[in-house]
Amino acid sequence: MSTPEQNKELVLRAFDTLFGKRDYTAAEEFWSEDYVQHSRHIPPGREGLFNLVRALPAALRYDNQLAVAEGDYVMFYGRFSGTGETASVVADVVRVENGRLAEHWDVWEDEATRAESASGLPMFGDHFPHDRARCRTGSPTDG
Repeated sequence: MSTPEQNKELVLRAFDTLFGKRDYTAAEEFWSEDYVQHSRHIPPGREGLFNLVRALPAALRYDNQLAVAEGDYVMFYGRFSGTGETASVVADVVRVENGRLAEHWDVWEDEATRAESASGLPMFGDHFPHDRARCRTGSPTDG
């Protein structure tokens, strides 16, 4: 039995391995063979996720801002950028079982620029993303 803190660290390491390092062999150790995906963006199963990441630009970047855990569930809030599109802010929920990521849900939203923000506050971190025209370059510094 793992603690919520161990589960949080496991999920963050898993995301870094897959999205940051693009090490698919090592990522297999983090994701269950019976991985269940509840996302409209990602095909079913572990291979659906891995194949999606393989198809994304090499400049893809994931930055985490917040991670909380309770029991077998980890919720984290982050930003995906470098895809050549508007950066997305994402809330992910992962269920951990037997030390592996077993199930996943997410909610995606395009990141608002200063001009688009009704609240006047950034959606991620303490600053707004760069001008959209610059964010479409796909460079690792997008958003």
